[in-house]
Amino acid sequence: MNALKTTFLLTALTLLLVLAGEYLGGTNGALIAFAIAAATNFFSYFYSDKLALAMYGAQPVTREELPRAYEVVERLTGRACLPMPKIYVIPTESPNAFATGRSPQHASVAVTHGILGLLNDDELEGVLAHELGHVRNRDILTSSIAATLAGAITILARMAFWFGAFGGGGDRRDREGGGLGGIIMLLLAPFAAMLIQLWVSRTREYEADASGAHLTGNPYALASALEKISAASQRVPLIASPSSAHLFIVQPLLSGETFASLFSTHPPIQKRIERLIGRPSVSGMLQ
Repeated sequence: MNALKTTFLLTALTLLLVLAGEYLGGTNGALIAFAIAAATNFFSYFYSDKLALAMYGAQPVTREELPRAYEVVERLTGRACLPMPKIYVIPTESPNAFATGRSPQHASVAVTHGILGLLNDDELEGVLAHELGHVRNRDILTSSIAATLAGAITILARMAFWFGAFGGGGDRRDREGGGLGGIIMLLLAPFAAMLIQLWVSRTREYEADASGAHLTGNPYALASALEKISAASQRVPLIASPSSAHLFIVQPLLSGETFASLFSTHPPIQKRIERLIGRPSVSGMLQ
């Protein structure tokens, strides 16, 4: 299923680019757009994970530098029959985490400095099990590509707007039409980007929660971690790009796109906790 999602996303971007290129530049524009799409698809497949890690300044850590996380991940990967992923730390006090990579053999798990200080060992195990759930469910490639494509759609919309408004060439009517088309693309692109994110995010968070709880055998630990992270994130928010917010275990604060901030890429924390333990809060702090 996730292979089909990945194919759909890459095909959709190619068609979008080719149609936009043809609209703006005819046959030559479509050919140029196809070449750009091919290059973007290649980059998305092989390097979207590295882009996501670099975007938040994630630094690789060794077993000696972070034995607490390494021991947990080694235990969980052995239990789940998964390869050991690379471990990264994001230098921020805001608590959060995400997994990325194109396959279980090329997976990375990133945790913030803040989450390491906030959670006890059982809760940290629950969070890491959730992220390994994403790896085992093979949705890390889809989510990583979605982050890259959502950003690419927004950039292309802006390029189309400026090209149509100021550089479209042709007679006055063509320029006016190009400008109108650019404005339409600028308005519709955030919808397209957010639809990609919402499509791959909401269900997969429930699935990763269930996978993580099954892997540890302790749903209360993950539920408690989600409650703590959500509450602490309100006090010390992680400011994230709308194009990559869906990667995180808890919805971060969105930056930049005011329109995009109207959408949530994650199910409500209370609903996630309720699915795990049968009630919407562990300690009552979210009620």
